[in-house]
Amino acid sequence: MIALDEMDRRILKLLQRRGRLTNAELSDAVALSPSGCHRRVSRLEREGVIAGYVALLDRAKLDRRTTAFVEITLSGQADEVLDAFEDAVTRIPEILECHLMAGAADYLLKVAVRDTEDFAQLHRRHLARLPGVAQMQSSFALRRVRETTEIPI
Repeated sequence: MIALDEMDRRILKLLQRRGRLTNAELSDAVALSPSGCHRRVSRLEREGVIAGYVALLDRAKLDRRTTAFVEITLSGQADEVLDAFEDAVTRIPEILECHLMAGAADYLLKVAVRDTEDFAQLHRRHLARLPGVAQMQSSFALRRVRETTEIPI
């Protein structure tokens, strides 16, 4: 864990909301000189606190309106089974997130698809063929209430 002061926190909060801010805009917003701001951002990048920059896309405008959550239970817990499953899910672009879980299911997947028919195709062509799967249960989100990429600082 890295020690962050209040200025680091202010910089990170702004960059999480508006990652395309120029250094001049960022330095004005946090009331720090441009060179001081640049040094801090460079340090935060170098130390891995800022892992990267991305464009957040509107799923609805890209016809990926439906979000499904898929609970996966594997046939076993051997490293080979876990590794094969994890390797396979990285090759399916519709899977936005994959989490190894504690609890009833071994993995939880977050999937973005066009609609239920698109999900049925994904299920038939990819999910049902994932290695080591013993059981699968899917749920569909009816409405997105909150979604953020901002981490509380």
